[in-house]
Amino acid sequence: MKRSKINAIIRESEAWVEAMGFSLPPWAHWTPDRWASVKADASEIFGNMLGWDVTDFGKGRYEDFGLLLFTIRNGNPAKDRKPYAEKIMVVSEKQANPMHFHWNKMEGIINRGGGRFVVELYGSTPKGEFSGAPVRFRVDGIEREVPAGGKAVLEVGESICIEQGVYHRFFAEGGRVLAGEVSMVNDDLTDNRFREPLGRYAEIEEDEAPFRLLCGDYSRFMK
Repeated sequence: MKRSKINAIIRESEAWVEAMGFSLPPWAHWTPDRWASVKADASEIFGNMLGWDVTDFGKGRYEDFGLLLFTIRNGNPAKDRKPYAEKIMVVSEKQANPMHFHWNKMEGIINRGGGRFVVELYGSTPKGEFSGAPVRFRVDGIEREVPAGGKAVLEVGESICIEQGVYHRFFAEGGRVLAGEVSMVNDDLTDNRFREPLGRYAEIEEDEAPFRLLCGDYSRFMK
């Protein structure tokens, strides 16, 4: 992805998230120069990969297959005792994302505003393939079941609990969705089992300076 495109996506998303009544932490709006001035004090942000994440999963078709995320808080088993994470995601209509499960993370995903949030679900086999069995899950503590490949549809304010080993992907209907996630510690380097081989982070063409640093930028821009 071109940096100019990532910058445009973040600018528009910042304004939309604010219009939805959700407040990001002040450091979400820092410039690269501001980060450079406080980098020693922000080691938890850098080490735990907090902040902006715009990815096309290596496909080069962000509008069709991609996601914008912002990790607000996250633990790091090697460095702290924080056992939880929280993020938001901006899910656009007609924008797909990868079918995947997590080996260790259990998560709750909340429709915080916008359209309907739709989650497609499959169980998994011990070898990590799709299971043909029905999938049981909970929406706001109420048990539900769908056949393999069935969909849970969340209206604004509803949330789904997705357990370890449950394949899922999601999309928006009836308008863009602001989705929240609360979970166990998030580890995008080792805890994602994608149904098809994919790159987790975008390859970036630096055609202009960053508007906001992505979490994947820290190691390069903060030396």
